Amino acid sequence: MDLATKFFKRLVALVAVAILCVGCGGYLPATVDNPWQVITLPTDANPLDIGFTADPQHGWLVGTNSTLMETMDGGSTWEPRSLDLEQTYRLSSISFSGDEGWVAGQPSILLHTTDGGKSWSRVPLSEKLPGAPNTVVALGPESAEMTTSVGAIYRTDDGGRSWKAMVEEAVGVVRNISRSADGKYVAVSSRGNFYSTWEPGQSAWQPHNRNSSRRVQNMGYTADGQLWMLARGGQIQFTDPDEPDTWKDPISPEFATSWGLLDLAYRTPDEVWVSGGSGNLLRSLDGGVTWEKDRAVEDVPSNFYKILFFGSNQGFVMGQNGILLKYEPSLS
Repeated sequence: MDLATKFFKRLVALVAVAILCVGCGGYLPATVDNPWQVITLPTDANPLDIGFTADPQHGWLVGTNSTLMETMDGGSTWEPRSLDLEQTYRLSSISFSGDEGWVAGQPSILLHTTDGGKSWSRVPLSEKLPGAPNTVVALGPESAEMTTSVGAIYRTDDGGRSWKAMVEEAVGVVRNISRSADGKYVAVSSRGNFYSTWEPGQSAWQPHNRNSSRRVQNMGYTADGQLWMLARGGQIQFTDPDEPDTWKDPISPEFATSWGLLDLAYRTPDEVWVSGGSGNLLRSLDGGVTWEKDRAVEDVPSNFYKILFFGSNQGFVMGQNGILLKYEPSLS
């Protein structure tokens, strides 16, 4: 067999493999638009959460290294704000109800504002608090719910002067914890080998084994209140709306990828965005049935850890080292 024939056969084999990979989900079509503007924050810290006041143009961002930033233009530009703190904190969560806001972080810290962030006061916390404040959700005047790094849940209705424990025992060290709009929680264990759920009225967390050999990376709630799950190896699952305790078959948007999926968020009831490592950002326009990739952000040197939408026309993707993506419908 001459060299030309060997080369031709090898080329045919490679083409066949490529076609097979496309057929098995190894290739995703590119989105026809890129609605994300890359914003470089004036910091090398990692942004971790964003919250907006009663004014959708006025928001706050928190992150590692005691990062606190303010925007007055809907998130296009951010200005650092300083806090008089005795040490460096990881500010992991921020939430507003009107102009009343809360910030939670580690080591144990909880901040409160009633004037849109013009001034912040420190909320005293018990030394016996199990874990450190992890997430906080503003619920209304003087009302908020706080979770800790070991899954304890507390609620205040008097501006933080007193707190009521919502569960009898903490769930253990958690990888992440998410709250639904109607007050349900789901928490993933630190090693991703099981998850737990809690609903208002229950006295304790309800543990659940993962439904595959893949460790759970993250979980949260769908637009209609069901659960979604991201597992190692780029796998997505949703619970069945008709049978909430039943998981649908797993979805692997990109077959046999080496990067992981890190977060999922709904822009509309049908439009879903999923973020991952190495600048990966996926979109589904049909609730997760089919997927496409936003290839315009693949070269952004960051893992995308968290996605947030504040309505259908305002959203952000948080990355590393001061990288932030802002949803801009006008770019579509």
